[in-house]
Amino acid sequence: MTQLHDLTALEQAAAVRAREVSPTELVRHALARVEALDAGLGAFVTVTPERALAAAAAADARVLRGGELPPLLGVPTAIKDLNNTAGVRTTFGCPVFADFVPTVDDAVVTALAAAGTISLGKTNTPEFGFPCYTDNALVGPARTPWDPARLAGGSSGGAAVAVAAGMVPFAQGSDGGGSIRIPASVNGLVGIKPARGRVSNAPLGADVTGLGTNGPLARTVRDAAAVLDAMAGPVTGDATWAPPLPPGETFLGCADRPVGRLRIGRTVESPMPDAVLDPEVVEALDDAGRLLEDLGHEVVDVPPGLLTPDVLAAFERVWSLSGTLLPVPADRVRELRPLTRELRGRGLALSARAAMEALTALRLFARRFIAATADFDVLLAPVTTMTPRPLGWFDADGDGAADFERQKRYAAFTAVYNVTGQPAVSLPLWWTDGGLPIGTMLVGRPADEATLIALSARLEEARPWSRRHPPQWDAHRWTGTPVG
Repeated sequence: MTQLHDLTALEQAAAVRAREVSPTELVRHALARVEALDAGLGAFVTVTPERALAAAAAADARVLRGGELPPLLGVPTAIKDLNNTAGVRTTFGCPVFADFVPTVDDAVVTALAAAGTISLGKTNTPEFGFPCYTDNALVGPARTPWDPARLAGGSSGGAAVAVAAGMVPFAQGSDGGGSIRIPASVNGLVGIKPARGRVSNAPLGADVTGLGTNGPLARTVRDAAAVLDAMAGPVTGDATWAPPLPPGETFLGCADRPVGRLRIGRTVESPMPDAVLDPEVVEALDDAGRLLEDLGHEVVDVPPGLLTPDVLAAFERVWSLSGTLLPVPADRVRELRPLTRELRGRGLALSARAAMEALTALRLFARRFIAATADFDVLLAPVTTMTPRPLGWFDADGDGAADFERQKRYAAFTAVYNVTGQPAVSLPLWWTDGGLPIGTMLVGRPADEATLIALSARLEEARPWSRRHPPQWDAHRWTGTPVG
């Protein structure tokens, strides 16, 4: 018997439109799975059952009224706790903001609600989203359901856990240096970092660095594409707008279109000079290259020399600048985690000249890199250098600087494409002999999510992954009427 959490987001939305299941049934089932599974996995900071059920009841009534319905009506989801949600506490993963309740929604929250989705609450994230793993003093670590002794990645770790464990079929994440792609890799999911300007950061998100964007985490390419359709689009006043798709086209439609023979550049170069790939990561990348060749694509190595340590140094300075904007009262700085204090201190120590030089260096690098790789339709690269890390691997010694160095070695590839603004995906093409997922990163030309989605869908057809589930998948089963 098909269970509700076995259905993809698109299948759930179709079942609602066909009146095979109600939004309230979907939400109740999802909330029951959160209650049954979250204590051992750490996906959520805040769960909002009353709000979710009220929204579900309104969706039920909308179905009964008939007429045109939003594309994802009734589908449960969750919002990352770095994103503002009006009337729902938003902690940013920090005890200093444990009781903060915004009065406005971020634009991506508004867009997802307009598409008919229903949020169950706020997903776990590290303090201010700085680390590439998810742990904080509020609820502790987010653990991958594939092995709860290991970290779920970050900073969208809670969102990824919620999807991988079948609590929701998709979740919203954000990515400023790999924060969608890393947890997608660790949890066996599809994660899309859209092109710069594709998804609005309004009303409060600034474009000072241009590194961060919102995007989807899902179990299938088509779900991720449909959610990107819901998220995409500018808001008046945005500093950057990605060019829209041609009239009548959608990202979901891109998943169903054929893709011609592509020239794919394989790269294992990193600005981190001592980054070394684990043998299992090398095996996963080599396998992805062979699969792409089997599908008829040309895979060649990208010439070395495009990434140098000075790029990493500039990125570190720009990354630390975000710490200077944290609205933390001086008398509460001591409550911040060692990594946050370290990065905040580095940012505050930068002169205006040094900050501008770092920002300029990244812009110049982006121009050179995009020009140098323009002959490739897609780039192929690792997501991380290692398999999922054990709990405490990054920060057990309490040294923020050492923590940051470990993160740089682990996540040595993803941030490059935040700097260039190119769209990038992580696909779950490989599992280790021990059952741990390893994602493969594909990077598109500027603003060309369409080709990435089309190629990703063909890879999913060749190597289906959506029915591969972690052990907790069948822990809570629906007792209502079977679907289908």
